[in-house]
Amino acid sequence: MKRFIGFIKKEFYHIFRDKRSLFILFGMPIAQIMLFGFAITNEINNVDIAIFDKSKDATTQEIINKITASKYFSNKQVIKSDTEIEAVFKKGKVKAVLVFEPDFSKNLVKKNLAKIQIITDATEPNTAQTISNYTNAILQKYQQELNKRIKTPHQISTQTRMVYNPELKSVFMFVPGVMTIILMLVSAMMTSISITREKELGTMEILLVSPLKPYLVIIGKVIPYIFLSLINATIIVVLSIFVFGMPVQGSLFLLGLESVLFIITSLSLGILISTISATQQTAMMISLMGLMLPTILLSGFIFPITSMPLPLQILSNIIPAKWFLIILKEIMLKGVGFSFIWKETLILFGMSLFFMSLSVRKYKIRLE
Repeated sequence: MKRFIGFIKKEFYHIFRDKRSLFILFGMPIAQIMLFGFAITNEINNVDIAIFDKSKDATTQEIINKITASKYFSNKQVIKSDTEIEAVFKKGKVKAVLVFEPDFSKNLVKKNLAKIQIITDATEPNTAQTISNYTNAILQKYQQELNKRIKTPHQISTQTRMVYNPELKSVFMFVPGVMTIILMLVSAMMTSISITREKELGTMEILLVSPLKPYLVIIGKVIPYIFLSLINATIIVVLSIFVFGMPVQGSLFLLGLESVLFIITSLSLGILISTISATQQTAMMISLMGLMLPTILLSGFIFPITSMPLPLQILSNIIPAKWFLIILKEIMLKGVGFSFIWKETLILFGMSLFFMSLSVRKYKIRLE
């Protein structure tokens, strides 16, 4: 029995001495519960909206103040004409536009009925529906407070219009998200495992001391996966169009170029993972745990980033999937050109250069 107890103590000592085991046992669960707890939410906070006030009277201003004073909405822009609405949505920041009819206050007093149109960006169907529900709730509360002071009840009628996805099809949200996850995981995981396998067998060192320079060796390892990942992307787009009825409003050529850029970024990240992984098992664990969860939770695929705490919003900026998901929705659903997505494209290009240069540098260090 003493030997058995001694054996158990030895196992405890081994675990406590191994920092990686302690991190997996305690660090990962804490990180995951914090991430899931704050990221998974169906609520909205500080959603950017625009106001198109055709009446510009005291009543409309009071309603606007009520809406923007809540924690749910933030008034970022004032629109002066109908033609500005589509341009505002294509920029990607504003998620809803509130349109007040002309003579709003006069109609409310004389006809006991005034109308507000709620136009939402339905590229994220769940968020669009939530925005509509929250806005209606605020307006209903205002209407109840207003009717307490008068004998004849006034009614504020709302009309909701969903743009880019009027039928609120969830497939319009899931196809870009699934495409992003598949390309990220397949590209990064397969590259990291492939290079780590070479390191385990000792053949990577032989390749790196060959006449080929390290960056040429790495690029040579990556090119086949660029081709294979591009085939994956093509299959996903074809299936989404012909099976799920997913529209592609923008340029297919631009969509292809952006997909290639994201694939290269993911492959560069996979190479970087391989530089810090000694075994294929470690590379796979880092790829799954370090990429899959952040990609799903912090990319805006399922849960709106604007509703997350500020630290998670800042953290989401280093997730390549976030920027590619924005690009996909802008091209496929809104039909925008390069002039609207140049910033996201530049960020992905910078990330790919950073990951690739860091990987090449680390491989050089291994040879010294």
